[in-house]
Amino acid sequence: MPNLPDAVVWSIPAFVLLTVIEMISVRIHPDEDAAGYESKDAATSVGMGLGSLFFDFVWKVPIVAIYTAIHELTPLRVPVLWWTVLLMLLAQDFFYYWSHRGHHVIRILWACHVVHHSSRRFNLSTALRQPWTSLTAWPFYVPLVALGVHPAALAFCSSVNLVYQFWIHTERIDKMPRWFEFVLNTPSHHRVHHASQGGYLDRNFGGILILWDRLFGSFVAETERPVYGLTKNINTFNPLKVATHEYVAIAKDLRAARGWRERAGRVFRGPGWQPAPVAAPAPDTVSA
Repeated sequence: MPNLPDAVVWSIPAFVLLTVIEMISVRIHPDEDAAGYESKDAATSVGMGLGSLFFDFVWKVPIVAIYTAIHELTPLRVPVLWWTVLLMLLAQDFFYYWSHRGHHVIRILWACHVVHHSSRRFNLSTALRQPWTSLTAWPFYVPLVALGVHPAALAFCSSVNLVYQFWIHTERIDKMPRWFEFVLNTPSHHRVHHASQGGYLDRNFGGILILWDRLFGSFVAETERPVYGLTKNINTFNPLKVATHEYVAIAKDLRAARGWRERAGRVFRGPGWQPAPVAAPAPDTVSA
């Protein structure tokens, strides 16, 4: 197995440089309608990103153990060649789409991913606002390992996907050429994904390719200026609270739940799910 690099780690200097350039650009040529930068928000995003590097390393131990066991059990093997790497990138992006979509529609998964959406700003520092509980994504990629993709090759493809998504977190780029917008994920598509308006919610889940959204009915084009953040914003810059606030909310809902059906709904239904209201008892009728 070739020693494939971690594209995220190697890209950190570029992340820093491009973020600084964007900050300067916003300062020199401000856009009054854009969300721009706010120092506390950007610091929180950077802190979340640094924390995610540590926690991703911690979670990597059990995940690699599971993937390695599956890879040893399957008789299939995908060699690492230039053209198979391209196919693996395509396949990883397909499963990323379903992982990303699942993390929006299942609340316990959303509790992890909500971190990335918790900023009311949209800039390159927002791309660094990563969760500390990314242990939830590994089941979505089991089919790739079972088909013979080496765990190290999967990790490389995942890092390339994440690096690609860095540049699409910006308001400084309006639209790319039409063919590019049709095939690939772009800042315009991703602004929609980070918006909190009703028509934009839970749309544009693609990582590198936007084609998956077009194929599976989750694509929406950017037509009005997005309003970023959550439908219920958390109003904190504390990284620990940002990382855990939805888990805390789930725990509170579970304590207040009236039965196991409601508890299951609070965990596995959508983030905005509510149990049906209890019907009031019919008033007694007294015959004359």
